[in-house]
Amino acid sequence: MTMITIVEAVNRALAYELEADPSVVLLGEDIGVNGGVFRATDGLQAQFGKTRVIDTPLAEIAISGVSVGLATQGLKPVSEIQFMGFIYATMEQLISHAARMRNRTRGRLTCPMVVRAPYGAGIHAPEHHSESTEALFVHIPGLKVVIPSTPRRTYGLLLAAIRDPDPVIFLEPERIYRLIKQDVEEDGVALPLEKCFIEREGSDLTLISWGASMHEARQAVASLEAKGVGVDLIDVATLSPLDSETILASVEKTGRCLIVHEAPKTGGMGAEIAARICEKALLSLKAPVKRVTGYDIIVPLYKLEKHYLPSVKVILQAAQEILEFA
Repeated sequence: MTMITIVEAVNRALAYELEADPSVVLLGEDIGVNGGVFRATDGLQAQFGKTRVIDTPLAEIAISGVSVGLATQGLKPVSEIQFMGFIYATMEQLISHAARMRNRTRGRLTCPMVVRAPYGAGIHAPEHHSESTEALFVHIPGLKVVIPSTPRRTYGLLLAAIRDPDPVIFLEPERIYRLIKQDVEEDGVALPLEKCFIEREGSDLTLISWGASMHEARQAVASLEAKGVGVDLIDVATLSPLDSETILASVEKTGRCLIVHEAPKTGGMGAEIAARICEKALLSLKAPVKRVTGYDIIVPLYKLEKHYLPSVKVILQAAQEILEFA
């Protein structure tokens, strides 16, 4: 095993699949010679050649369109969009073609493609570089949406995404790209896409999060546990399809639920999770479901950015309100 970061785990998973499966190809802006804007593909073109790791023009709609064509003709393209704020140009191809291919052809064709993109705020980048709009893609039938939060999960989930027969949006939390290191066994073993991960177990509160916000969620849980509060900490990881079973079982046990994400609150994934809890586990609740989220604004630049993101302090305040609800 090797101690690596999330961005290194991306690189190792891509290298493993390029070596193991000749149908896998990578494409994106500056991913070859330069190794990508975050160096996630560093060294891969030198190792596997320009026909497997392809530098493309600055045209996201072309990258996604070519990926759809490659995927329907026997290849497994993994395309990189430099930031999530640039992904919107791909939506015509993803929604109108990639997500519909299996249904449109009644299963004769599938679309085994992955679209990777760094996402989220926290690196003091300009506008369009700090988006967290995963809910847009969760709303589209036919697309899987995956957001890892640790190096091990990044490695295993990216392997699973590449091997999946249908299109996957794989969002990588840029704020914690190099913040966390873990021992990762580069054994080519994939993790299941359809299951949440239960990191901690307790009987007093269910805390649900994903992506970069898991960093603050873990700190908040450590603080709560030091005070004797038992917490089920759930990393959703795959937002679509959503593992409702794991979430509902936890809420039925604890009776209290807090959802944390950095995306804007209105129409966010937290609202969908809260709705499912209200539909299926309402009578188990001892307090209303609460959300700690980003604000319904464009991510403010630089000095205000840290105030936009859910903090450990705000998470703890929300948890206390739920625990004290009469």
